[in-house]
Amino acid sequence: MTRYATILGTGMYIPENEITNETFAQWMGEVNPKLAEVVFKFENSSGIKTRFYAPDDWATSDLATEAGKAAIADAGLTPEDIDLVIVGTDSPDYITPATSVVTQYKLGCVNAGTWDVGCACASFPTALTQAAGLIATNPHLKYILVIGAYMMHKLSDNKHDVTAFFYGDGAGAAVVGAADKPGFVSSSIKADGSYHKHWGIYSGGTYEPATVESVEAGRTKVRLLTPFPASVNHEGWPARVRECAANGGFELSEIDHIIFTQVNLNSIKLVMGNLGLPVEKAHYVMDKWGYMGSACLPIAFHDAVKLGKITSGMRVVFCGSGVGYNQAAACFIMP
Repeated sequence: MTRYATILGTGMYIPENEITNETFAQWMGEVNPKLAEVVFKFENSSGIKTRFYAPDDWATSDLATEAGKAAIADAGLTPEDIDLVIVGTDSPDYITPATSVVTQYKLGCVNAGTWDVGCACASFPTALTQAAGLIATNPHLKYILVIGAYMMHKLSDNKHDVTAFFYGDGAGAAVVGAADKPGFVSSSIKADGSYHKHWGIYSGGTYEPATVESVEAGRTKVRLLTPFPASVNHEGWPARVRECAANGGFELSEIDHIIFTQVNLNSIKLVMGNLGLPVEKAHYVMDKWGYMGSACLPIAFHDAVKLGKITSGMRVVFCGSGVGYNQAAACFIMP
């Protein structure tokens, strides 16, 4: 019998400390009144109205653990049932060891292996594709926990750098398991490393180990050095969705819902128009929780499921892009 992979449960976690745009503008205004004005320009263009920060003594693995617990419970499983934990993040606890192994320990998934996926906002569809392939081809694997987690605010200068406006904390998760029918349908993965110097954290690794000078200069914080052209998302997202459809042998009109990176509502509207699909088929959450990088796709997905926007039998496409840049899409039919 053919073995397929499907999504068995979802979960999410948003911390409690809310930082509204008004609060963020106040922080920026203390440095430069003109930056405060930029905050509200960003609100109008992005649709982001607020964001939430984790406690100061938390790490990304703490967010991932809470979302993982919720997804495991939603799937009707226990931590001991999980065979593999994959964590997608570009705000890891450490350079090494992997955030996934810390999360596995905190969750109590004592029978699971782990690894990290570091594709920024493309991490969740990338990790879902990995999980689906492993489930379909390895009968000894029954349940894989895929988590997207983000705590970039701790790696940013949120009192002086206005691009920190975008960073909210959170985590989302899904349990992927075996099924007798699809499940996973197809994927599309693309990268263009020529953009690797545009946006990132450039001191603290082997390129430039952290020094007193690099810390004082702010190079161990996340920085936008060169804006990405709008075409990266506005052309890249439709290309990934179309390739995903071609690889899966279905028409765009057969897509019931698309979950995009939650960074800009206007971009989602533009891309849905490009695809000839109604914007109602693209759930968004940036207005409620801000942009959450590696976590935003699974959080938006979980929210759409719990609101009844995504139901059994629907064809759902996940499409994400992140710094580097990486892009990925994955299609699933909901069980």
